[in-house]
Amino acid sequence: MRIVALYSIKGGVGKTASAINLAHSAAACGLRVLLWDLDPQAAATFYVRTKPRIKGGIEKLVKGKQEMARVIRATEYEGLDILPAEFSYRHLDHILEDEKRSRLRKLLKPIRDDYDLVVLDCPPSISSLSEQVFAAADALLVPLIPTVLSLRTLEQLNTCLAELDLDAQVWPFFTLVDRRKTLHKNVMSSLKKDYPLQLSANIPYSSVVERMGIERAPIAVYSRTSAPAVSYRELWQEVAQRLGLPEAPAS
Repeated sequence: MRIVALYSIKGGVGKTASAINLAHSAAACGLRVLLWDLDPQAAATFYVRTKPRIKGGIEKLVKGKQEMARVIRATEYEGLDILPAEFSYRHLDHILEDEKRSRLRKLLKPIRDDYDLVVLDCPPSISSLSEQVFAAADALLVPLIPTVLSLRTLEQLNTCLAELDLDAQVWPFFTLVDRRKTLHKNVMSSLKKDYPLQLSANIPYSSVVERMGIERAPIAVYSRTSAPAVSYRELWQEVAQRLGLPEAPAS
């Protein structure tokens, strides 16, 4: 079982949209995928039409008083399950304060034979939860808007990882890209020099992505041939290749 986290210190960068579309792309390749919504806003949970509720709340799950398998829910998409978020997740940082960094990964251990891939959709913060995610994930997929301030958050993330002495794999990629803007093109070309692990697929700015909130579905479901849908499939192919997982649906 491989674990990837969609993570950014900054909000509004397309993190949840990316988590949903990558998880759906992976499931379309025949993988057994679990999407864990860790954000109390529960946007990922909303997108896949699941009730934002965990029986007993998140503290019961973290403390080992609730089995993870009992709170996971199937979605409408074959191969894709979700562990939904709810408002009790707002206490998650406090709950994890006294836990070892390995707690999140340990929670996933009982279901490791049930899934090929776990996708963590993380809230935008630096916190106790973040440290758990950094220690659990095989790779941090970091969406960036092509702006200087967005690049600054990537530098802050790397500084944080160094201070915590965590050797996490950081794979940045660009979202909300408008190639008509000179700033976007300049920022995108500059990143590769400092971050050789940057993913090459870019997600364009498009109303098709914004429609996810209305359609409550991955982009490939309602606009399969659109530029964002194609870009997310390309992004998944890169991620899958690095993780050693299937990149395309079985023929």
